[in-house]
Amino acid sequence: MEYSIAAYELKSIAKGVEAADAALKSANVKLVSAQPVCPGKFEIFLAGPLSDVKAASDRIDREFGEFLIDSVQIGRIDQSVAKALLGALPQPTLDALGIIETFTAASTIMAADAAVKSACVSILELRIARGMGGKGYVSFTGAAADTQAAIEAGSASAKKQGTFVASSFIAAPHRELWNLL
Repeated sequence: MEYSIAAYELKSIAKGVEAADAALKSANVKLVSAQPVCPGKFEIFLAGPLSDVKAASDRIDREFGEFLIDSVQIGRIDQSVAKALLGALPQPTLDALGIIETFTAASTIMAADAAVKSACVSILELRIARGMGGKGYVSFTGAAADTQAAIEAGSASAKKQGTFVASSFIAAPHRELWNLL
């Protein structure tokens, strides 16, 4: 079975709670996260088999569409992105550094998935919405050429959605910078 996820950002906390409940009642999905985030949005992360995630997502789209800011469904999410969402990342070998920043949590997840599927890079951190005014970023490391390719693929995903903020590439970050990341 492929691991699938859906992420939703709603502009109403009250309707976000209601949407999470509706999703859980409509399919066999796991509620990974459901909480208010800055600035007054509500995020929902669902996981499970593709057909169940799709059924839960269809219900949210149908019943709460007017409250949606952004959403994403990924049928075959890369396992490193799923682990990053749960905060369970192994410590990779540090090489070049790439960062992609977007305006929404959903587009950050899509950018991260596109980045790791396009090149041999390891996610360092996937931070979404909390404490950042609803924005998100993904940072990753790998060989310089792979890191640049990952930045291009992930940035293209966010640009396609109109949610791209910025990206950075540092071929050889200073040791003190790594200590802070």
